[in-house]
Amino acid sequence: MAGTAMKAEYGPTLGRILAPRWRAASSLARAAILAGAVALVAVLAAAALTLENTSYSHSGRVPFSFSYRGLFKVAPEPGGYVRVRSLGPGGELRYSFAVNPLVLPPYSGEVAAELPLYADTYIRRLRAIRPGFVLIGEGFARTSLHGLPGYEILYRTSSAGQDLYGRDMLLLPKSRGVREGVAIVMLSEPGGQVTGPAKVASTGVLAHPLKTFGFD
Repeated sequence: MAGTAMKAEYGPTLGRILAPRWRAASSLARAAILAGAVALVAVLAAAALTLENTSYSHSGRVPFSFSYRGLFKVAPEPGGYVRVRSLGPGGELRYSFAVNPLVLPPYSGEVAAELPLYADTYIRRLRAIRPGFVLIGEGFARTSLHGLPGYEILYRTSSAGQDLYGRDMLLLPKSRGVREGVAIVMLSEPGGQVTGPAKVASTGVLAHPLKTFGFD
């Protein structure tokens, strides 16, 4: 299709103005300009992904789903289902939201009585795998998440010399005698409104995946 001729009163196009400079530029300068343009496109694409909601859905014996934004999917923790995180400009961890399997041993009675017993074993495991682990508190989850049985562990830890607050939530579907559920592992750098482990996921980018989490 033939292009529409531009009226003379509108003057030359930007392309015509820049064409002589482009032809006169060295190959090194052209390469630098192209590289800058590619980097700009990448930054804009990353910004768009940060602002958009992304959903994750897991099938199998314990189906669940949640949505997130401002976080990027990476390899899960060993034996885990999924992990999303955000890094700072220096590569330091800012936020992490991971979902791992949880299987209670056989028990009789109510799950509310079993969760604190299971938490003892879970905390011993955390001491072994989390550098500088310091237990701050534990108890039934403040966030009910649609009435699901839940128990949380609050702690401090570190990663590559960086101090972090941790809040792990043990959740199970609402069903009598249920044994299989998930452990939601949330880590956050200190600062702002995150003044302690109990504040992790109460605000900021981790609040959205926790709020939207549900068993399918």
